[in-house]
Amino acid sequence: MNKDSELTQEALDMLLMWLDPDRDRAGVKYEQIRCRLIRMFISRGCQEAEDLADETINRVTSKVREVADGYQGDPTLFFYGVAKKIFLERTRRKARPIVNAAAAEPVGSEQEFECLTRCMQALPADKRYLVHEYFREDERARIDNRKQLALKLGIAINALRIRAHRIKAELQICVEKCLAEVPSV
Repeated sequence: MNKDSELTQEALDMLLMWLDPDRDRAGVKYEQIRCRLIRMFISRGCQEAEDLADETINRVTSKVREVADGYQGDPTLFFYGVAKKIFLERTRRKARPIVNAAAAEPVGSEQEFECLTRCMQALPADKRYLVHEYFREDERARIDNRKQLALKLGIAINALRIRAHRIKAELQICVEKCLAEVPSV
């Protein structure tokens, strides 16, 4: 999602209203959609399934004003369409060097590893700790670990996801900048 477009409470309220006029049922549908999106991304081999599901929801939320009035059928299908586009974007980006912050290791060259190490060291200690803790473990253990981390930090799990995503994006930019400074052989 574009950093310039902030999600507002009004947009979230419109999304929930679009899902169901009853706020409680809308909340249940929201959670069901998010869980299904996560499963969809996992089934396609995405390790950052939760982040991609959140990005899907954010994009739909930012477009709900334009879409809701004229849309026919189940809104869930619109989410799936957006998720498919996000998945395609992700696979296209794989062609570029991508830092796998989940394992705190680079994908690719030794230079990428050195750049990632330098960028991690440049992060403030609290961000470095959050990234390390957020992306350690695998599958189920990772989910449990993230819940514990959110409790430890005193924040909601979604706030934790957003922080981790922002730090990961910051690391990606830092690594790309670092790689651009490395003279080619």
